[in-house]
Amino acid sequence: MATRTTKKLAATRSTAKESTASQLMVATRRRPARATRPKVSTARLKELIKEATVDAYNETEQRVGFLAMIQEHLGVPFETDVLGVPVQVTGIDFNDADEIVAICKRGELVQRIPVVDLPLPKSPPEGFEWIEAYRFQRGGK
Repeated sequence: MATRTTKKLAATRSTAKESTASQLMVATRRRPARATRPKVSTARLKELIKEATVDAYNETEQRVGFLAMIQEHLGVPFETDVLGVPVQVTGIDFNDADEIVAICKRGELVQRIPVVDLPLPKSPPEGFEWIEAYRFQRGGK
C-alpha cells in the first residue's frame, strides 16, 4: 500500500512540474556586441613594458613608470563611452588606491576610472598602446 501511495505522489509531483515548466517563459535579451580593442602584437606589448619598467625595482615603481609613459604618449582629450554614456577623457593620474586612472568628464561631472577598465573608442587615441601594455602586464589582456 505504501508503494502505491508513493507512486501516486511521484506522478502528481511530476505532472505539476511539467505544467509549471510549460507555463514559464524565459525572457532573453540580446547581449550588446563586446567592444573590440585594437590589436597590438604581444612582442610590441613586451617592448613597451620593458621600456616603462626599465628602472623599476618593485611594483610601485613599475606603476609610476607606466603612469609617466601613458601621460607622455596618450593623446588627451579624447571621447569614449562608459556604460553607454559619452565621456571625455581629460587626463591620467593615480587615485587614492594607487591605481592608474583616467579622469573622465561629462558636463560638470568628473569620474576616475581605472585604465584597465576603460573602454577605448573604436578609433583609439594616439598612444593607446601604452594602456594596452599596462593591461597586458597586469594580466588583463
